[in-house]
Amino acid sequence: PPEQAQTVLERIDIQVGRTGTLAPVAKLKPVTVGGVVVQNATLHNEDEIARLDAREGDAVIVQRAGDVIPQIVRVLKEKRDADSAPFVFPDHCPVCGSEAVRDASDGNVDARRRCTGGMSCKAQVVEGLQHFVSRNAFDIDGLGEKQVEAFYEWGLIKTPADIFRLAEHDGREGNLTPLKAREGWGSQSVTKLFAAIDARRTI
Repeated sequence: PPEQAQTVLERIDIQVGRTGTLAPVAKLKPVTVGGVVVQNATLHNEDEIARLDAREGDAVIVQRAGDVIPQIVRVLKEKRDADSAPFVFPDHCPVCGSEAVRDASDGNVDARRRCTGGMSCKAQVVEGLQHFVSRNAFDIDGLGEKQVEAFYEWGLIKTPADIFRLAEHDGREGNLTPLKAREGWGSQSVTKLFAAIDARRTI
């Protein structure tokens, strides 16, 4: 059987993925499980939170499913504070504020709640761009998650097509600060990035 450990569920964060899915993540007091320090665990969806009756501040038992993915096995309700309140799953996107709904169009209620903001939701756009440049997609070397998020914040890329216009628009029009002058970048790293992007124009 997988090794288990007791810790505290400090809070439940809601992350928004590229398809708009609201994914609850348990932020745990760090604990060693099977030789690995675990600080996060998936809670899957709001039904799983309700099934476990997981609440912020609860003592919980965690294990690594298949000795890989950390999960909460059960909540130690006997250790729960008297003033503990059930977790209220948001019905609006925590990033853009759009309504978050569970689809029931086929007669079955989806286990996942999704943001309806689409391309107006920063989380969905950035996650989509990060997926586009990832190893399983266009595999653009030197353009990782942090760089994509920074480029989005700087207004340099909003769509995948913008990636292929980066060199063309660098340092002119609305983008007056050349990339080589921005924090964390220099002439050599910019030249390498533009070359990596050019190399992926044909897949």
